[in-house]
Amino acid sequence: MDDGDGYFGERVAQRHDEANADMFEPGVVDAVVEILAGLAGGGRALELGIGTGRIALPLARRGVAVHGIDLSRAMVARLRAKPGGEAIGVTIGDFATARADGSFTVAYLVFNTIMNLMTQAAQVACFRNVAAHLEPGGCFVIEVMIPDLRRLPAGQNVVPFHVSPTRWAFDVYDIATQLMSSNYVETFRTSASRCLY
Repeated sequence: MDDGDGYFGERVAQRHDEANADMFEPGVVDAVVEILAGLAGGGRALELGIGTGRIALPLARRGVAVHGIDLSRAMVARLRAKPGGEAIGVTIGDFATARADGSFTVAYLVFNTIMNLMTQAAQVACFRNVAAHLEPGGCFVIEVMIPDLRRLPAGQNVVPFHVSPTRWAFDVYDIATQLMSSNYVETFRTSASRCLY
């Protein structure tokens, strides 16, 4: 972890958008923005874990007033560097407990961000925090994957989700604690070699 930025310090922030390029595809972003803009109506939106602004920026371009909460100053710096990023208000802090000014018609957590809250107590705190921010009749939207436990081979706890010549990515499940971690391994080829069998 980096100085107060949680798991998303400078090292992660500098590669975040590139490492998750598929989540920045227009078809993915536009579908999420369309739903959130509809739920916001004429009101404000609160993004928990705003990060580099993947959803906040296009939502703001749709005319929705967006405010974010994020623990990572490094990620927010990337948001600020993008066109329109300076206009989006951000509260630095843990989105499970940090308070933003005002009220909102929609609050949202996207791209598995809820999974950064590692305990049930933290998740409950987050729900309470959102309830305190929402206007009457407001909506809380959570986008999260469903763990693919059926892909686990008998007696194993690892599922690969990306394999290429230079990068491997896999999820490790702890069934007893209901925790999962995503792990990434990158290699860099410095010279070509050939093996004969």
